[in-house]
Amino acid sequence: MMDNNSLYEIFSAEKLNGLFPKDRADHFFDALYGDASDGAYDISLRFKSAKENMLQFEFQLEQRPGKCLACNLTYGLPEVFSRHPVINIAELVKGIMRLLNKNTDSVRWKIGATREISQKLHVIPLDIFFHGI
Repeated sequence: MMDNNSLYEIFSAEKLNGLFPKDRADHFFDALYGDASDGAYDISLRFKSAKENMLQFEFQLEQRPGKCLACNLTYGLPEVFSRHPVINIAELVKGIMRLLNKNTDSVRWKIGATREISQKLHVIPLDIFFHGI
């Protein structure tokens, strides 16, 4: 297994922004509400750590200026994210595994419950399970 430092390089913010661009939040809110400006937060993907046969990422929901993240229903988002075609977790996971030059056939993923880090930041865990890095 690679060490976390190597994985932080592979899964840098720049590379993850390439897989999950910042404008995806606008597309998500446009699909949900019909107007991207109605969105209360930006969404980014960040690498957290690795354990044996598991990579841990998180979607970070950061409050947009003049909006209220705490007022939004972010606790129902894991279920929405797991199915929504704009978020498209299945393709995102394939992209993550491609960064490792790994086959995606036996990969599975699980999205966790929303955690409130602060009034301006909520996170949704994304765990990816596989056979050996």
